[in-house]
Amino acid sequence: MAHWFHRNPLKATAPVSFNFYGVAGSPAANKICNDLRTNRARLLEMFTDVTCNPEIMKNATDAYFSLLQGFISSLDGTTQENKMRFIQNFKWTDTLQGNTPSAQQDAVFEMVSMAFNVALWYTKFASRLAGKENVTEAEAKDVHRSLKVAAGIFKTLKEVHIPRLITPAEKGRDLEPRAIDAYIIQCQAEAQEVTIARAIELKHNATLIAALAFETANFYQKAVRLLCLGYSRAEALCKEYRQTKGPGTTAKPSEQLFFLKLGGVIKNTLEKCQRENGFIYFHKVPVEAPQLELKASYGLAEPIPFELTPLSEQCTSEVYATFDLTKGAKNEKAKPKEEEVKPVKEPDLKPQKDTGCVLS
Repeated sequence: MAHWFHRNPLKATAPVSFNFYGVAGSPAANKICNDLRTNRARLLEMFTDVTCNPEIMKNATDAYFSLLQGFISSLDGTTQENKMRFIQNFKWTDTLQGNTPSAQQDAVFEMVSMAFNVALWYTKFASRLAGKENVTEAEAKDVHRSLKVAAGIFKTLKEVHIPRLITPAEKGRDLEPRAIDAYIIQCQAEAQEVTIARAIELKHNATLIAALAFETANFYQKAVRLLCLGYSRAEALCKEYRQTKGPGTTAKPSEQLFFLKLGGVIKNTLEKCQRENGFIYFHKVPVEAPQLELKASYGLAEPIPFELTPLSEQCTSEVYATFDLTKGAKNEKAKPKEEEVKPVKEPDLKPQKDTGCVLS
């Protein structure tokens, strides 16, 4: 588990002050706004903190989302939209759109975009952990779980939260359904690769390993179809990928040890089998390979369901009532001129050792 070929860069975002002067009509309301600003900044810092682990990430995520829900959930006992949902403009970049952000004046857009980054962080954490020189069993389990957590976040965003956006995601944007589906499948497939590696290490039944490998290959094929890529172009794309400038270019798929060594490993294994069979076993080689059961019933990686943390105790209906939109709320709708958002500076953590075993 040395190196994933690719991890998309984290989404970048413009600073948000949550300064609703005049609108926040009580000390408690002002405290919610201040805490939103502080917790948002802390969560963004955690994305690039190399000491951050899943527990720290979950705590930072819960702290922010518990308050942000106060701008999304209905707090007045009615079914109407939260009056604070559309007060603040949020800007987030997309992987394929450079530093020019998408902007929506919608707290749901903020929640979805931030959660997307949280899911990306889990994939990057898994990649970093898998790239260690000696991966322990506990660390392998953390890799496996992190990928399933990421899949669960992407899945919940697609099924529950993205459909709530007033402005649907455009083609080529991170929140487009095809892209989200590809992320879900990729995370599941990579998690299953951990299961396969473990099954091989423990010398499990060949049928089980073959079935898991078959299911995992199907996952990748489905992800590729979603992104409209052709396998016939795989080698050319690998070389083209190497020459592409931007985040994630330290990986060189066409030169990975896995591919460079695969042909030799297959040849050596065949020669060893033929040699030992000629001296010891004297078994006849079947004309056709035996049919293996390729429907896996065990070891499949399912996304871990993602649930938003409960609403913060600070967000009560009494405090909510003190927000008065008639008293000087600034209209922060997206400006006609598109402004660039600085990309996130991510630590370049390379694998400590290339074992030749590659996930994804």
